[in-house]
This record gives sequence, structure tokens and C-alpha cells, in this order.
Amino acid sequence: MIKSPEIRSAELLDCAQRLFFERGYDNTTVNDIIREVGLSKGAFYHHFASKEALLEALSARLARDSMAELQPMLEDPSLDAIGRLNALFAGSRQLNVELAPQLRRTFFVLFRPENLALFHRVDLAARELVLPAIADLLRKGTEEGALDVPDPEAFAEMLLQLRLIFRDVTQQALRQAELGQIEEAAQMLDERLRLYGIAIDRLLKLPDGTIKAVQPGFSRAFLEAG
Repeated sequence: MIKSPEIRSAELLDCAQRLFFERGYDNTTVNDIIREVGLSKGAFYHHFASKEALLEALSARLARDSMAELQPMLEDPSLDAIGRLNALFAGSRQLNVELAPQLRRTFFVLFRPENLALFHRVDLAARELVLPAIADLLRKGTEEGALDVPDPEAFAEMLLQLRLIFRDVTQQALRQAELGQIEEAAQMLDERLRLYGIAIDRLLKLPDGTIKAVQPGFSRAFLEAG
């Protein structure tokens, strides 16, 4: 059966994601991918000009999936601007206890040295997609009088940059947990998340404690997840 280009592209992306996560981006070749999918090299290049183009498409797809999770929070009519910010930065659909094992596996993959290119591409794609939505939220919040943000685009960029500090902090907490120091690691991660919320508060001139950056119990569940 001849498959449509869209189906073939999706199959290549699915295979690439699995192999990148299992072996690392740098340790996966185009030959590995086409062998798994059962395509010729010529057929692969019909869909993607290079392995880097495949990575870019995969990053965009992962970013779209994340945005689909965030969209209901950003459009929830029952929430005001601060309520939407809280939902967004607390990651109520992502940073929760139930998803801790999945998040831990993803962190392990993206933080591997051989996946540095994957991490940066996924992060860039996510920022490009989420930035306009956060800027729009800040703009509407300012118009409603709930926020005082003079440049929504610039402040949205700052808010997204703040979260990058968690790459190193999370790595440190995971190393501690692997040494059996789960209590200490959970306390450190909880404290950093609390300070992250305060940093957002102060950037947006909100009272300390307005933004809750994580659900209670998340850090321990994340570090104990198998």
C-alpha cells in the first residue's frame, strides 16, 4: 500500500523521536532511521533535506504538542490574567505528581551530553511558539489593569529565559537523588521552584507568593519516579 507523504513523514518523526530518546541525537544516523522505517535513503531525502531538518521538524512537533496542553489554560474564560499566569507557570497540566515519571524520563534524555542539539532545538521551537501567547496574556492583563507590563514581548522573553536555570538545578537534584539523598534534593528543588515563583512576582510587580511555580509534592514524586 502506498502511504501518503503526511503519513510517511509522521512515521519518520516517530522513529526519529524513539531513536533519539534511546540512543541520543548524535548517536543516531539517517541510516538507522531508514532501516527502522523500511525506506530508501532517497525516499528519506524526499521528506527531509537532512538529519538536522528532521530534528527541526521533530522539535516543532514536540513544541506544538506542549502548546496544545497550554492552550486551554491561556484561553480559560473563568480565569483572570493572574489566574492564567498561575496556571501557566505552575504547569498544572505538566508539573504534577501524575506526570512525574514521564517528565523524569524526558529530562534524562534531553540532558544527556549527546542530546545537546536536541535540547536546544526543542527549547527554541517551544519558545518561538509560546512567546506570542505569553506576550498576548501580559498585554491583556495590562489592559485589564491586573498587570503593569510596559513591554509585553520583552517581558515574555524574560519569563521564558528564567526557566532555563532549571536545567542545571534539575541535573543537580537528580544526581543527589541517585546518591540516595532524596530528601535533600527535594528540598533544594522545592526551594528553587519557590524562588522561581518569587522572581516572576517581582518581575511583574506582584506580591511575593502570587505565582505558585509547582504543585505540592511534585519535587519528591519527580525525584522518586522510576
